[in-house]
Amino acid sequence: MKPIVWLGTSKDEVRAFPEDARRDVGFQLDKLQRGEEPDDWKPMNTIGPGVREIRIRESSGAFRIIYVAKFVDAVHVLHAFRKKTQQTRTGDIELAKERLKTIPR
Repeated sequence: MKPIVWLGTSKDEVRAFPEDARRDVGFQLDKLQRGEEPDDWKPMNTIGPGVREIRIRESSGAFRIIYVAKFVDAVHVLHAFRKKTQQTRTGDIELAKERLKTIPR
C-alpha cells in the first residue's frame, strides 16, 4: 500500500472541506493507495505527465484533489480545493505545477 505524501498545504485544504467531501476524499485516496482507480478523475496534462484530478461532487459542493501516483514510492497530493467555476483557475494549476517540481525523481 502506497503512503500519501501531502505537499504544501494540501492536507489542511482537505481538512477544511465539509465532512461529506472529506469522507469521499479519504475513500478515493484509499483506492489510489491500493493501486485502484478513483471513481471520477481526469488527466491534468497541463500540470505535468501523470498528474490527475479526482472530482468530488457532494451536496455541499464540488471539490478537486490534484495528485500524481505514477511514482513507486507514494501518492503525492499536490493541491486540494473547492471548485467554484467551470474551468480550473490558473492559480490552482500554477500552484500544483510548483508543488510537482518539489517531488524528487
